Amino acid sequence: QVQLVESGGGLVQAGGSLRLSCAASGRAFNNYAMAWFRQAPGKERDFVAAISWSGRNTYYADSMKGRFTISRDNDKNTVYLQMNSLKPDDTAVYYCAAVYGSPSGSSWYLKGAYRYWGQGTQVTVSS
Repeated sequence: QVQLVESGGGLVQAGGSLRLSCAASGRAFNNYAMAWFRQAPGKERDFVAAISWSGRNTYYADSMKGRFTISRDNDKNTVYLQMNSLKPDDTAVYYCAAVYGSPSGSSWYLKGAYRYWGQGTQVTVSS
């Protein structure tokens, strides 16, 4: 089992950057695939990015490619989301998620593929 705690959210102007962190507690963090999702008010929770247990494979939603970067430090039990060129549409609560092993095929993009979730961190981008 793993517990996830997100941090790093806040208020930023359009065009700015933020780096989110997700600290994991529990055993064998390096056996878990990790992901970020986000949920804007009144909308579904959407996939943002994911990373394999080794860090060798990464996956992004199309609208985030080139702006967001997911990474992990298995020594620190932490996964990161570097967000650049932020837009007001990026305003949402950002959630960290984990699953033991790896989602199969296209499941990387599905919230149902992840078993463990953090409480979320608010990101607000002003215009």
